[in-house]
Amino acid sequence: MNTAALREATQGREDGYLFSRGQAWFAFAMTIGLMMVDYIDRQVIVSLFPYLKAEWALSDKQLGGLVSAVSVTVALGAIPVALLADRGSRVRSVVVMGLVWSLASISCMFSRGYGQLLAARAMVGLGEAGYGSVGAALIASHFPARLRGALLAGFFASASVGSVLGVLLGGMIAARFGWQAAFGVVGVPGLVLALLYLKVRDYPTVKLTPRLDRATRSTRSAAGAIAQALIRTRTMLWLCVAGAAQLVVVSAIWSWLPSFLHRVHGVVPEKAAMSAALVVLCGALGSVVWGAVADRAGRHRPRTKLYVVALLCMASMLVLVLAFGASRLGLAIGAQTQFALLAVGGFLMTCTVGPLPAAVIDVIHPGIRATGASVISLFQNLFGLAAGPLVAGFLSDAWTLEHALMTVPVFSVLAAGALLVAARTYESDLLRAREAAEASEHAEDPYPGSARPAREALA
Repeated sequence: MNTAALREATQGREDGYLFSRGQAWFAFAMTIGLMMVDYIDRQVIVSLFPYLKAEWALSDKQLGGLVSAVSVTVALGAIPVALLADRGSRVRSVVVMGLVWSLASISCMFSRGYGQLLAARAMVGLGEAGYGSVGAALIASHFPARLRGALLAGFFASASVGSVLGVLLGGMIAARFGWQAAFGVVGVPGLVLALLYLKVRDYPTVKLTPRLDRATRSTRSAAGAIAQALIRTRTMLWLCVAGAAQLVVVSAIWSWLPSFLHRVHGVVPEKAAMSAALVVLCGALGSVVWGAVADRAGRHRPRTKLYVVALLCMASMLVLVLAFGASRLGLAIGAQTQFALLAVGGFLMTCTVGPLPAAVIDVIHPGIRATGASVISLFQNLFGLAAGPLVAGFLSDAWTLEHALMTVPVFSVLAAGALLVAARTYESDLLRAREAAEASEHAEDPYPGSARPAREALA
Protein backbone atom coordinates (compact mmCIF):
# COMPACT_ATOMS: atom_id res chain seq x y z
CA MET A 1 0.00 0.00 0.00
CA ASN A 2 1.38 3.43 -1.03
CA THR A 3 0.85 5.48 2.13
CA ALA A 4 1.97 8.72 0.47
CA ALA A 5 -0.65 8.27 -2.25
CA LEU A 6 -3.29 7.62 0.41
CA ARG A 7 -2.42 10.82 2.31
CA GLU A 8 -2.53 12.83 -0.92
CA ALA A 9 -5.92 11.37 -1.80
CA THR A 10 -7.43 12.22 1.57
CA GLN A 11 -6.28 15.85 1.64
CA GLY A 12 -7.30 18.83 -0.49
CA ARG A 13 -10.88 20.02 -0.50
CA GLU A 14 -11.69 18.35 2.83
CA ASP A 15 -10.02 21.16 4.81
CA GLY A 16 -13.02 23.51 4.62
CA TYR A 17 -16.31 23.83 6.53
CA LEU A 18 -19.54 23.16 4.64
CA PHE A 19 -21.12 26.58 5.33
CA SER A 20 -19.20 28.34 8.09
CA ARG A 21 -17.46 27.55 11.34
CA GLY A 22 -20.39 28.96 13.35
CA GLN A 23 -23.02 26.97 11.45
CA ALA A 24 -20.97 23.80 11.87
CA TRP A 25 -20.61 24.18 15.63
CA PHE A 26 -24.30 25.07 16.03
CA ALA A 27 -25.25 21.90 14.14
CA PHE A 28 -22.80 19.93 16.30
CA ALA A 29 -24.22 21.34 19.55
CA MET A 30 -27.83 20.67 18.57
CA THR A 31 -27.05 17.17 17.31
CA ILE A 32 -25.19 16.32 20.52
CA GLY A 33 -28.05 17.74 22.61
CA LEU A 34 -30.58 15.46 20.96
CA MET A 35 -28.21 12.51 21.21
CA MET A 36 -28.03 13.05 24.97
CA VAL A 37 -31.82 13.15 25.21
CA ASP A 38 -32.00 10.04 23.04
CA TYR A 39 -29.93 8.07 25.56
CA ILE A 40 -31.57 9.61 28.61
CA ASP A 41 -34.84 8.18 27.32
CA ARG A 42 -33.18 4.84 26.54
CA GLN A 43 -31.29 4.35 29.80
CA VAL A 44 -33.74 5.75 32.35
CA ILE A 45 -35.25 2.25 32.53
CA VAL A 46 -32.18 0.58 34.08
CA SER A 47 -32.39 2.47 37.36
CA LEU A 48 -36.06 1.47 37.56
CA PHE A 49 -35.35 -2.29 37.42
CA PRO A 50 -35.59 -2.82 41.22
CA TYR A 51 -38.98 -1.05 41.34
CA LEU A 52 -40.37 -2.94 38.33
CA LYS A 53 -39.09 -6.29 39.63
CA ALA A 54 -40.71 -5.70 43.01
CA GLU A 55 -44.03 -4.40 41.65
CA TRP A 56 -44.57 -6.78 38.73
CA ALA A 57 -42.36 -9.77 39.79
CA LEU A 58 -40.41 -9.69 36.52
CA SER A 59 -37.54 -12.05 35.66
CA ASP A 60 -34.14 -10.74 34.59
CA LYS A 61 -34.89 -11.82 31.00
CA GLN A 62 -37.99 -9.63 31.02
CA LEU A 63 -36.12 -6.69 32.50
CA GLY A 64 -33.38 -7.07 29.89
CA GLY A 65 -36.07 -7.14 27.22
CA LEU A 66 -37.20 -3.63 28.19
CA VAL A 67 -33.75 -2.36 27.23
CA SER A 68 -33.32 -4.58 24.19
CA ALA A 69 -36.73 -3.67 22.71
CA VAL A 70 -35.46 -0.16 22.00
CA SER A 71 -32.30 -1.39 20.29
CA VAL A 72 -34.19 -3.93 18.17
CA THR A 73 -36.59 -1.35 16.73
CA VAL A 74 -33.73 1.11 16.27
CA ALA A 75 -31.88 -1.54 14.24
CA LEU A 76 -34.89 -2.51 12.11
CA GLY A 77 -35.82 1.08 11.34
CA ALA A 78 -32.32 2.48 10.83
CA ILE A 79 -31.90 1.73 7.12
CA PRO A 80 -35.37 2.93 5.92
CA VAL A 81 -35.00 6.16 7.90
CA ALA A 82 -31.44 6.74 6.65
CA LEU A 83 -32.54 6.15 3.05
CA LEU A 84 -35.25 8.79 3.39
CA ALA A 85 -32.79 11.18 5.02
CA ASP A 86 -30.08 10.69 2.38
CA ARG A 87 -32.46 11.39 -0.48
CA GLY A 88 -34.59 14.01 1.28
CA SER A 89 -33.96 16.27 4.27
CA ARG A 90 -31.71 15.25 7.13
CA VAL A 91 -32.93 18.09 9.34
CA ARG A 92 -36.66 17.40 8.94
CA SER A 93 -36.00 13.69 9.52
CA VAL A 94 -34.27 14.50 12.81
CA VAL A 95 -37.15 16.75 13.91
CA VAL A 96 -39.73 14.00 13.30
CA MET A 97 -37.59 11.39 15.06
CA GLY A 98 -37.13 13.59 18.14
CA LEU A 99 -40.85 14.26 18.45
CA VAL A 100 -41.80 10.59 18.08
CA TRP A 101 -39.35 9.13 20.61
CA SER A 102 -40.08 11.87 23.17
CA LEU A 103 -43.83 11.32 23.02
CA ALA A 104 -43.30 7.55 23.22
CA SER A 105 -41.11 7.98 26.29
CA ILE A 106 -43.78 10.06 27.99
CA SER A 107 -46.37 7.38 27.17
CA CYS A 108 -44.38 4.82 29.21
CA MET A 109 -45.61 6.45 32.42
CA PHE A 110 -49.16 5.32 31.66
CA SER A 111 -48.26 1.61 31.30
CA ARG A 112 -50.25 -0.71 33.54
CA GLY A 113 -48.46 -3.97 32.77
CA TYR A 114 -45.32 -5.47 31.26
CA GLY A 115 -46.78 -5.83 27.75
CA GLN A 116 -47.83 -2.17 27.58
CA LEU A 117 -44.47 -0.97 28.82
CA LEU A 118 -42.61 -3.22 26.36
CA ALA A 119 -44.71 -1.85 23.47
CA ALA A 120 -44.10 1.75 24.55
CA ARG A 121 -40.35 1.08 24.82
CA ALA A 122 -40.39 -0.38 21.30
CA MET A 123 -41.97 2.86 20.07
CA VAL A 124 -39.17 4.83 21.71
CA GLY A 125 -36.72 2.81 19.61
CA LEU A 126 -38.78 3.29 16.46
CA GLY A 127 -38.56 7.05 16.92
CA GLU A 128 -34.82 6.88 17.55
CA ALA A 129 -34.17 4.65 14.52
CA GLY A 130 -31.66 6.26 12.21
CA TYR A 131 -30.83 9.19 14.48
CA GLY A 132 -27.27 8.09 15.19
CA SER A 133 -26.45 7.55 11.52
CA VAL A 134 -28.18 10.72 10.28
CA GLY A 135 -26.61 12.79 13.06
CA ALA A 136 -23.17 11.36 12.27
CA ALA A 137 -23.63 12.16 8.57
CA LEU A 138 -24.62 15.76 9.38
CA ILE A 139 -21.56 16.25 11.57
CA ALA A 140 -19.22 14.58 9.07
CA SER A 141 -20.52 16.80 6.27
CA HIS A 142 -20.40 20.10 8.19
CA PHE A 143 -16.77 19.70 9.31
CA PRO A 144 -13.40 19.15 7.60
CA ALA A 145 -12.19 15.54 7.42
CA ARG A 146 -9.28 16.18 9.79
CA LEU A 147 -11.75 16.77 12.67
CA ARG A 148 -14.26 14.00 12.01
CA GLY A 149 -12.80 11.24 14.17
CA ALA A 150 -12.64 13.37 17.31
CA LEU A 151 -16.00 15.05 16.66
CA LEU A 152 -17.78 11.78 15.98
CA ALA A 153 -16.20 10.40 19.14
CA GLY A 154 -17.66 13.42 20.97
CA PHE A 155 -21.03 12.87 19.33
CA PHE A 156 -21.20 9.23 20.37
CA ALA A 157 -19.70 10.10 23.76
CA SER A 158 -22.74 12.29 24.35
CA ALA A 159 -24.69 9.02 24.35
CA SER A 160 -22.67 8.06 27.41
CA VAL A 161 -23.43 11.39 29.06
CA GLY A 162 -27.11 10.89 28.26
CA SER A 163 -26.93 7.43 29.75
CA VAL A 164 -25.40 8.87 32.91
CA LEU A 165 -28.17 11.43 33.19
CA GLY A 166 -30.83 8.81 32.43
CA VAL A 167 -29.59 6.52 35.20
CA LEU A 168 -29.21 9.39 37.68
CA LEU A 169 -32.53 11.05 36.91
CA GLY A 170 -34.38 7.74 36.90
CA GLY A 171 -33.07 6.81 40.34
CA MET A 172 -33.67 10.25 41.85
CA ILE A 173 -37.16 10.78 40.43
CA ALA A 174 -38.34 7.24 41.18
CA ALA A 175 -37.19 7.46 44.80
CA ARG A 176 -39.28 10.60 45.36
CA PHE A 177 -42.23 10.41 42.96
CA GLY A 178 -42.39 6.82 41.70
CA TRP A 179 -41.07 5.12 38.57
CA GLN A 180 -43.92 6.36 36.37
CA ALA A 181 -42.93 9.99 36.91
CA ALA A 182 -39.39 9.29 35.70
CA PHE A 183 -40.61 8.55 32.17
CA GLY A 184 -42.73 11.69 32.03
CA VAL A 185 -39.97 14.05 33.17
CA VAL A 186 -37.25 12.81 30.81
CA GLY A 187 -39.50 12.92 27.74
CA VAL A 188 -40.14 16.67 27.74
CA PRO A 189 -36.66 18.04 26.78
CA GLY A 190 -36.69 16.06 23.53
CA LEU A 191 -39.84 17.82 22.37
CA VAL A 192 -38.19 21.22 22.84
CA LEU A 193 -34.88 20.32 21.20
CA ALA A 194 -36.59 18.64 18.24
CA LEU A 195 -38.41 21.87 17.37
CA LEU A 196 -35.26 23.97 17.82
CA TYR A 197 -33.43 21.63 15.43
CA LEU A 198 -35.29 23.29 12.55
CA LYS A 199 -32.66 26.06 12.81
CA VAL A 200 -29.85 23.67 11.76
CA ARG A 201 -28.73 24.01 8.14
CA ASP A 202 -28.89 20.84 6.07
CA TYR A 203 -26.25 19.78 3.54
CA PRO A 204 -27.28 19.45 -0.13
CA THR A 205 -28.30 16.00 -1.28
CA VAL A 206 -25.32 14.62 -3.19
CA LYS A 207 -25.89 13.32 -6.72
CA LEU A 208 -25.52 9.56 -7.00
CA THR A 209 -24.31 7.43 -9.84
CA PRO A 210 -27.13 5.54 -11.64
CA ARG A 211 -26.09 2.33 -9.83
CA LEU A 212 -26.24 3.95 -6.37
CA ASP A 213 -29.52 5.69 -7.23
CA ARG A 214 -31.15 2.36 -8.12
CA ALA A 215 -29.73 0.75 -4.99
CA THR A 216 -31.24 3.34 -2.65
CA ARG A 217 -34.77 3.59 -4.04
CA SER A 218 -36.24 1.14 -1.51
CA THR A 219 -35.33 -0.69 1.68
CA ARG A 220 -35.23 -3.99 -0.22
CA SER A 221 -32.86 -2.72 -2.89
CA ALA A 222 -30.75 -1.01 -0.22
CA ALA A 223 -30.53 -4.24 1.76
CA GLY A 224 -29.25 -6.03 -1.32
CA ALA A 225 -26.76 -3.27 -2.04
CA ILE A 226 -25.59 -3.30 1.58
CA ALA A 227 -25.06 -7.07 1.47
CA GLN A 228 -22.97 -6.63 -1.68
CA ALA A 229 -21.07 -3.74 -0.10
CA LEU A 230 -20.27 -5.81 2.98
CA ILE A 231 -18.88 -8.55 0.74
CA ARG A 232 -16.96 -6.13 -1.49
CA THR A 233 -15.82 -3.75 1.26
CA ARG A 234 -14.50 -6.24 3.77
CA THR A 235 -13.35 -3.47 6.07
CA MET A 236 -16.96 -2.40 6.69
CA LEU A 237 -18.04 -5.97 7.44
CA TRP A 238 -15.36 -6.56 10.08
CA LEU A 239 -15.80 -3.11 11.61
CA CYS A 240 -19.51 -3.88 12.03
CA VAL A 241 -18.68 -7.18 13.74
CA ALA A 242 -16.15 -5.50 16.03
CA GLY A 243 -18.49 -2.67 16.99
CA ALA A 244 -21.36 -5.03 17.80
CA ALA A 245 -19.20 -7.38 19.88
CA GLN A 246 -17.75 -4.60 22.01
CA LEU A 247 -21.18 -3.04 22.55
CA VAL A 248 -22.47 -6.35 23.94
CA VAL A 249 -20.07 -5.69 26.81
CA VAL A 250 -20.93 -2.00 27.14
CA SER A 251 -24.70 -2.43 27.05
CA ALA A 252 -24.73 -5.37 29.46
CA ILE A 253 -22.69 -3.54 32.08
CA TRP A 254 -24.53 -0.25 31.70
CA SER A 255 -27.88 -2.02 32.00
CA TRP A 256 -27.11 -4.33 34.91
CA LEU A 257 -24.56 -2.48 37.06
CA PRO A 258 -27.21 -0.71 39.23
CA SER A 259 -28.89 -4.07 39.90
CA PHE A 260 -25.50 -5.69 40.58
CA LEU A 261 -24.65 -3.08 43.20
CA HIS A 262 -28.13 -3.41 44.74
CA ARG A 263 -28.20 -7.23 44.89
CA VAL A 264 -24.56 -8.10 45.58
CA HIS A 265 -23.51 -5.18 47.80
CA GLY A 266 -26.91 -4.22 49.25
CA VAL A 267 -26.77 -0.61 47.97
CA VAL A 268 -30.18 1.09 47.91
CA PRO A 269 -31.48 1.66 44.34
CA GLU A 270 -30.99 5.43 44.31
CA LYS A 271 -27.35 5.23 45.46
CA ALA A 272 -26.69 2.23 43.21
CA ALA A 273 -27.87 4.32 40.26
CA MET A 274 -25.50 7.14 41.24
CA SER A 275 -22.52 4.79 41.55
CA ALA A 276 -23.32 3.14 38.23
CA ALA A 277 -23.63 6.57 36.63
CA LEU A 278 -20.03 7.31 37.60
CA VAL A 279 -18.87 4.23 35.69
CA VAL A 280 -20.91 5.31 32.67
CA LEU A 281 -19.38 8.78 32.94
CA CYS A 282 -15.93 7.18 32.81
CA GLY A 283 -17.11 5.54 29.59
CA ALA A 284 -18.13 8.91 28.15
CA LEU A 285 -14.70 10.33 28.93
CA GLY A 286 -13.00 7.24 27.56
CA SER A 287 -14.82 7.41 24.23
CA VAL A 288 -13.56 10.96 23.65
CA VAL A 289 -10.02 10.20 24.78
CA TRP A 290 -9.71 7.02 22.71
CA GLY A 291 -11.24 8.72 19.67
CA ALA A 292 -8.52 11.37 19.81
CA VAL A 293 -5.83 8.75 20.48
CA ALA A 294 -6.98 6.69 17.49
CA ASP A 295 -7.00 9.76 15.23
CA ARG A 296 -3.45 10.57 16.25
CA ALA A 297 -2.27 6.96 15.90
CA GLY A 298 -3.63 6.78 12.34
CA ARG A 299 -2.26 10.11 11.17
CA HIS A 300 0.67 8.64 9.23
CA ARG A 301 -0.52 5.05 8.79
CA PRO A 302 -4.34 4.77 8.98
CA ARG A 303 -4.48 1.07 9.89
CA THR A 304 -2.55 1.75 13.10
CA LYS A 305 -5.64 3.24 14.74
CA LEU A 306 -7.45 -0.09 14.36
CA TYR A 307 -4.54 -1.91 16.01
CA VAL A 308 -4.69 0.53 18.92
CA VAL A 309 -8.43 0.03 19.40
CA ALA A 310 -8.01 -3.77 19.29
CA LEU A 311 -5.44 -3.53 22.10
CA LEU A 312 -7.84 -1.40 24.14
CA CYS A 313 -10.63 -3.98 23.70
CA MET A 314 -8.40 -6.68 25.15
CA ALA A 315 -7.39 -4.43 28.04
CA SER A 316 -11.05 -3.73 28.86
CA MET A 317 -11.79 -7.46 28.91
CA LEU A 318 -8.99 -8.22 31.37
CA VAL A 319 -9.94 -5.40 33.74
CA LEU A 320 -13.69 -6.18 33.75
CA VAL A 321 -13.23 -9.93 34.24
CA LEU A 322 -10.99 -9.14 37.21
CA ALA A 323 -13.49 -6.58 38.59
CA PHE A 324 -16.51 -8.92 38.51
CA GLY A 325 -14.74 -12.23 39.01
CA ALA A 326 -11.99 -11.58 41.56
CA SER A 327 -13.66 -13.67 44.24
CA ARG A 328 -14.30 -16.50 41.77
CA LEU A 329 -10.65 -16.37 40.77
CA GLY A 330 -9.52 -16.65 44.39
CA LEU A 331 -8.49 -13.01 44.74
CA ALA A 332 -9.51 -10.96 47.77
CA ILE A 333 -10.32 -7.35 46.86
CA GLY A 334 -12.36 -4.80 48.77
CA ALA A 335 -15.46 -3.00 47.55
CA GLN A 336 -13.50 0.20 46.87
CA THR A 337 -10.89 -1.66 44.81
CA GLN A 338 -13.64 -3.42 42.87
CA PHE A 339 -15.33 -0.12 42.09
CA ALA A 340 -12.01 1.39 40.98
CA LEU A 341 -11.55 -1.54 38.58
CA LEU A 342 -15.10 -1.05 37.29
CA ALA A 343 -14.32 2.63 36.63
CA VAL A 344 -11.13 1.74 34.74
CA GLY A 345 -12.99 -0.94 32.78
CA GLY A 346 -15.74 1.56 31.97
CA PHE A 347 -13.11 4.02 30.72
CA LEU A 348 -11.57 1.38 28.44
CA MET A 349 -14.62 -0.46 27.11
CA THR A 350 -16.00 2.48 25.06
CA CYS A 351 -12.84 2.61 22.92
CA THR A 352 -14.72 1.64 19.73
CA VAL A 353 -17.49 4.24 20.02
CA GLY A 354 -15.82 7.01 17.98
CA PRO A 355 -13.16 5.37 15.79
CA LEU A 356 -15.37 2.66 14.23
CA PRO A 357 -18.19 4.84 12.83
CA ALA A 358 -15.55 7.28 11.57
CA ALA A 359 -13.70 4.43 9.85
CA VAL A 360 -16.92 3.17 8.24
CA ILE A 361 -17.73 6.66 6.94
CA ASP A 362 -14.18 6.84 5.55
CA VAL A 363 -14.69 3.83 3.27
CA ILE A 364 -18.12 4.66 1.77
CA HIS A 365 -19.36 7.01 -0.98
CA PRO A 366 -20.05 10.54 0.38
CA GLY A 367 -23.51 10.57 -1.21
CA ILE A 368 -24.76 7.77 1.06
CA ARG A 369 -23.03 8.61 4.33
CA ALA A 370 -26.20 8.40 6.40
CA THR A 371 -27.16 5.07 4.81
CA GLY A 372 -23.63 3.74 5.24
CA ALA A 373 -23.53 4.83 8.86
CA SER A 374 -26.88 3.10 9.33
CA VAL A 375 -25.22 -0.21 8.46
CA ILE A 376 -22.91 -0.09 11.46
CA SER A 377 -25.82 1.31 13.48
CA LEU A 378 -27.89 -1.75 12.55
CA PHE A 379 -25.12 -4.13 13.61
CA GLN A 380 -24.42 -2.23 16.81
CA ASN A 381 -28.05 -1.99 17.85
CA LEU A 382 -29.30 -5.44 16.83
CA PHE A 383 -26.25 -7.53 17.68
CA GLY A 384 -24.69 -5.29 20.33
CA LEU A 385 -26.98 -3.00 22.31
CA ALA A 386 -29.98 -5.33 22.02
CA ALA A 387 -28.01 -8.51 22.68
CA GLY A 388 -26.03 -7.36 25.72
CA PRO A 389 -28.86 -6.86 28.25
CA LEU A 390 -30.64 -10.03 27.08
CA VAL A 391 -27.49 -12.19 27.16
CA ALA A 392 -26.71 -10.96 30.67
CA GLY A 393 -30.34 -11.49 31.74
CA PHE A 394 -30.40 -15.09 30.48
CA LEU A 395 -27.05 -15.85 32.15
CA SER A 396 -28.24 -14.21 35.36
CA ASP A 397 -31.42 -16.33 35.47
CA ALA A 398 -29.35 -19.46 34.76
CA TRP A 399 -26.45 -18.67 37.13
CA THR A 400 -26.19 -15.40 39.06
CA LEU A 401 -25.86 -11.78 37.98
CA GLU A 402 -22.26 -11.78 39.24
CA HIS A 403 -21.41 -14.79 37.02
CA ALA A 404 -23.16 -13.17 34.06
CA LEU A 405 -21.23 -9.91 34.27
CA MET A 406 -17.97 -11.81 34.69
CA THR A 407 -18.63 -13.77 31.46
CA VAL A 408 -19.92 -11.05 29.12
CA PRO A 409 -16.55 -9.17 28.75
CA VAL A 410 -15.21 -12.16 26.76
CA PHE A 411 -17.02 -10.63 23.75
CA SER A 412 -14.17 -8.10 23.64
CA VAL A 413 -11.90 -10.87 22.31
CA LEU A 414 -14.18 -11.17 19.27
CA ALA A 415 -14.09 -7.39 18.83
CA ALA A 416 -10.29 -7.31 18.91
CA GLY A 417 -10.00 -10.15 16.41
CA ALA A 418 -12.42 -8.49 13.97
CA LEU A 419 -10.45 -5.22 14.20
CA LEU A 420 -7.22 -6.99 13.32
CA VAL A 421 -8.87 -8.50 10.23
CA ALA A 422 -10.35 -5.11 9.24
CA ALA A 423 -6.92 -3.48 9.48
CA ARG A 424 -5.67 -5.63 6.58
CA THR A 425 -8.01 -3.98 4.04
CA TYR A 426 -8.73 -0.58 5.63
CA GLU A 427 -6.16 1.46 3.70
CA SER A 428 -7.03 0.01 0.29
CA ASP A 429 -10.78 0.51 0.88
CA LEU A 430 -10.12 4.04 2.12
CA LEU A 431 -8.22 4.93 -1.06
CA ARG A 432 -10.98 3.39 -3.21
CA ALA A 433 -13.62 5.53 -1.48
CA ARG A 434 -11.57 8.70 -2.05
CA GLU A 435 -11.18 7.87 -5.72
CA ALA A 436 -14.96 7.37 -6.01
CA ALA A 437 -15.51 10.77 -4.40
CA GLU A 438 -13.10 12.35 -6.90
CA ALA A 439 -14.98 10.71 -9.77
CA SER A 440 -18.28 12.12 -8.48
CA GLU A 441 -16.68 15.57 -8.24
CA HIS A 442 -16.02 15.55 -11.97
CA ALA A 443 -19.55 14.44 -12.86
CA GLU A 444 -22.30 16.85 -13.86
CA ASP A 445 -22.93 19.28 -11.00
CA PRO A 446 -26.58 19.29 -9.80
CA TYR A 447 -25.93 22.35 -7.60
CA PRO A 448 -24.99 25.20 -9.93
CA GLY A 449 -24.02 28.66 -8.84
CA SER A 450 -23.83 29.44 -5.15
CA ALA A 451 -24.47 25.82 -4.09
CA ARG A 452 -21.27 24.57 -5.75
CA PRO A 453 -18.86 25.39 -2.86
CA ALA A 454 -21.15 23.54 -0.45
CA ARG A 455 -21.07 20.45 -2.62
CA GLU A 456 -17.30 20.62 -2.97
CA ALA A 457 -17.00 20.63 0.83
CA LEU A 458 -18.69 17.25 0.87
CA ALA A 459 -16.05 15.50 -1.20
